[in-house]
Amino acid sequence: MSRSRFVERKQFEHLLAGLMPENREALRLSLDYGLRIGDVLRMPAAVLETGRWNFKEEKTGKQRRIRLSPSHIAACRTFAGKYYTFEHRTNARRHRTRQAVYKDLRRMAKAFRLRYVSPHSARKIYAVERFRACGDIKRVQRLLNHSDEAVTVLYALADQLGKDP
Repeated sequence: MSRSRFVERKQFEHLLAGLMPENREALRLSLDYGLRIGDVLRMPAAVLETGRWNFKEEKTGKQRRIRLSPSHIAACRTFAGKYYTFEHRTNARRHRTRQAVYKDLRRMAKAFRLRYVSPHSARKIYAVERFRACGDIKRVQRLLNHSDEAVTVLYALADQLGKDP
């Protein structure tokens, strides 16, 4: 099981406020759509023209279809490169790395004295919020594109499972 911890959205938003704008928006996309950060960082800049993004998840190879909100599109346009929405620091033909986002987030988490917060925490927040809203584990499973319902339960109940005794 991942060591990333669930934190409430409000607390996570405080962390996001101190990040570099590109990393902040990448994590907001992860938070609002339940995507893995690696997939978000691979988003081509051309997606910002239509707002529709069809892609294959890097980890699972499963197809996903996302329709970006106008606010996400506007935010991403301010820094998007020619090839990728989230460009690499030194090479415009490559996308930003997961490690770059992780280091920025860890820097803020350390300032807030939070442990085990990572970009994957955004996906857990998404799962918990969706489960709280609908109460349907199968629906959350579809939203996260999980094959195994047991894994979805770990995400959807991360707020309960991660509590200290």
